[in-house]
Amino acid sequence: MQMPQPTPQHRALEVFAGEWSGTETLHPSPFDAKGGTARALVRNVVALDGFAVIQDYEQMRGELVNFRGHGVIRFDAHAGEYVFHWFDSWGGPPAEFRGTGRDGRFILTNTGQQGHTRATFDFPGDGTYRYAMQVSPDGTHWATFMDGTYTRRA
Repeated sequence: MQMPQPTPQHRALEVFAGEWSGTETLHPSPFDAKGGTARALVRNVVALDGFAVIQDYEQMRGELVNFRGHGVIRFDAHAGEYVFHWFDSWGGPPAEFRGTGRDGRFILTNTGQQGHTRATFDFPGDGTYRYAMQVSPDGTHWATFMDGTYTRRA
């Protein structure tokens, strides 16, 4: 029996691989009335023979880690879309984001108990990536919750 091989869509996830650090802007919201800045460390590892990327995320304010997350990013060949499974230290239920990826830009959305969330990862090919998380009560009118720019460390 021949083992499955990653497709070009799976290999597109390799752009995530590496250790990244960056500065984030948290915009005022019900979760953080004042907003502010934070630093983040993101570790992405290509896993499962190239079929997924595993992400570990830490956000720091001052010298303390105030938020952690763990994600699994994969391509769902049956549905023809990328899927991002997210777990974090807020203790809520796991979130599943789905969407598109093309030319180093991945746009994934989730509909959950608190409305709609859109995560955009943009890799311009210069050793950085930009991330933005937007929220919407109705899936039509979006507000930026947080954004950041990250530089490859390793």
